[in-house]
Amino acid sequence: MINIGQEIRKELQAQERQVSWLATKMGCSRSTLYSIFDKTSIDTQTLLQLSRVLQRNFFALYIEELSQDANS
Repeated sequence: MINIGQEIRKELQAQERQVSWLATKMGCSRSTLYSIFDKTSIDTQTLLQLSRVLQRNFFALYIEELSQDANS
């Protein structure tokens, strides 16, 4: 199972960006982002916005998981 909040946090760290930078880009507070980091699921509109800002297709993680399920 994908923990999307952890994946988003890992990507932010990999890009060596601060939570405050992402909060500004997303138009939300840092506390909102910390809340997202703790979630195992997220609404698609927010995930799309995060994918655009961080330039990573987080939806691909779910597609990978579906492919692995189909091959099992």
